[in-house]
Amino acid sequence: MDFSLMKEFMDRLTAWRIPGNSISVYHKGSEVFRYSSGYSDVESKTPMNGDELLNIYSCSKITTVTAALQLYERGLFLLDDPLYDFIPEYREMYVKTPDGTVKKAENAITMRHLFTMTAGLTYNFKTDGLNSARKLTDGKMDTLTVARCIAQDPLSFEPGDHWAYSLCHDVLAAAVEVISGKRFRDYVKENIFTPLGVSDVYYQRPEEVKSKMASQYDYFTGTITDDIVAAQINSGSEGVWKNIGKDVAGGHRMGEEYDSGGAGIAVSVADYAKLGNALAMGGKADTGERILASSTVDLMRQNQLSGGQIKTFNWSQLKGYGYGLGVRCMIDKAKGGSTGSLGEFGWGGAAGATMLVDPDREFALFYAHHMLNPQEEYYQPRLRNVVYTCLDR
Repeated sequence: MDFSLMKEFMDRLTAWRIPGNSISVYHKGSEVFRYSSGYSDVESKTPMNGDELLNIYSCSKITTVTAALQLYERGLFLLDDPLYDFIPEYREMYVKTPDGTVKKAENAITMRHLFTMTAGLTYNFKTDGLNSARKLTDGKMDTLTVARCIAQDPLSFEPGDHWAYSLCHDVLAAAVEVISGKRFRDYVKENIFTPLGVSDVYYQRPEEVKSKMASQYDYFTGTITDDIVAAQINSGSEGVWKNIGKDVAGGHRMGEEYDSGGAGIAVSVADYAKLGNALAMGGKADTGERILASSTVDLMRQNQLSGGQIKTFNWSQLKGYGYGLGVRCMIDKAKGGSTGSLGEFGWGGAAGATMLVDPDREFALFYAHHMLNPQEEYYQPRLRNVVYTCLDR
């Protein structure tokens, strides 16, 4: 293995428009490469080092689906169980049709729909349901109350009809709370992060946590977007940096008691890479602890989409991928222009975090920068192809 090409690639990104970046690569259970480039704070010229905390946004989803799959392994639910078995407010749902009328949903939302983003939920933080949750909780917005109130809003389509990026994994985190009987942050700490040997990971951002964080930037062309999903899939080609502070953007930090299963975690590159390594090693951490069975990891990376679902799974950086249980999964190397493996999987985040896991080659990486409008369609496929080249040199 020779990672000189990866160093060149990361230096090229920071010379281009990325303030700073960091990567950790594992192979066969051991870290084989770590590198950082650029700055964790541009204004003070503080170098990036890989140990600073970053908002990883939607890369948090990998933790959430891992947590839910642990409960699945224990026989506490099946994928096609209705969500209302655990959160009764979802028993009777309604769908808003294209002409604006509302009708009763024909299908119940299932646990599979939550995993696969096919439930019909949205990423709208200004709905009547969420406004109700703010009033009920005095703005504290605990995870389960938020999920219960989301059920008040009409779905955007019939469950199962399409794939649409949404609050599905936030609701899945609430289901984990109900099934496990524990607060979501406590469950993942006890069952994922402590077994991985990770202690510096947070769902909230008090000042003592912010002091450990890299500065967060937006790359914008005139107005700063408050829609981080739009930032993730529509990266402008021209613009300037702006330091936007260290809080989670786009409404994902709803309140002081909210553990966002979809975008909640602040963690370092060095630490979150340990989760990728465990998944690459069939669910076994480098501490010797097992967080998932290898058969569950294999299920996680099986494409779940078909028909109209996969037609709407069409982000440009995801060419060649299907969608498994909360993760992209490579199903067509030719279409994706991929030098990697069929079945490699992972996910990204709105400020430039991304995980790639390949159990067949017992390899994983976690890469991150800290810039909304993260240029995913540029860096993600290139990063993938560069790292596979490095592995084979």
